[in-house]
Amino acid sequence: MRCLFLITARGGSKGIPGKNIKPFVGKPLLYYAIDTARKLASDKDICLSTDDDAIIKAAELYGLRVPFKRPAALATDRSGSYEVILHAVDFYKQQGKRPEAVVLLQPTSPFRTDQHVREALALYSDELDMVVSVTESASNPYYNLFEENPEGYLERSKKGHFARRQDCPPVYEYNGAVYVINTASLAQMPLSQFTRIRKYVMSAEDSVDLDTPLDWEIAEFLAGKRSRTGA
Repeated sequence: MRCLFLITARGGSKGIPGKNIKPFVGKPLLYYAIDTARKLASDKDICLSTDDDAIIKAAELYGLRVPFKRPAALATDRSGSYEVILHAVDFYKQQGKRPEAVVLLQPTSPFRTDQHVREALALYSDELDMVVSVTESASNPYYNLFEENPEGYLERSKKGHFARRQDCPPVYEYNGAVYVINTASLAQMPLSQFTRIRKYVMSAEDSVDLDTPLDWEIAEFLAGKRSRTGA
């Protein structure tokens, strides 16, 4: 299967300024995604989509050629992943390359490994819209998630009579680590409209996604723990 390994790294992070090239355990955060992609594909099939000159420079210092600079219109706080992915796919189509799937690797998942990606790819078929990595959510709509009803009172988000959270049906949340996206589906609709989605489950520790300074501190703690234990 022909895959495009797409790394998306916008420059204007507000939660953690400059996070994509901020050093994490000895090297820029971006390099973890590049390292993972390089274990699965050659550089010609790896695309870094960014609007930021400093990120481009960091990637090129790591030996990865950046094929284009993302247009500013696709690099705002309101820019969606769908348009960014389409832009990259269209660029490669103009070069005569037509990937059957896009493997989206966001830099903010430093504990995602090539093994995770391989396992997600193994679940994929062209009958699906997407395989996406998830982790089991600690919050459950049958137990401890509530919505306000028209009278202003809280009600459980989903009906059910469960005395313990462990008895509730499991629910999952996207962890942002791995997306294997069918380009044929992508051409027809945005990701939010996909219905044929298969989950790839990752552990809570491997699912850490860096969005806030607290996330960063937790990730550094976990990385230090793994270094000490050899895990």
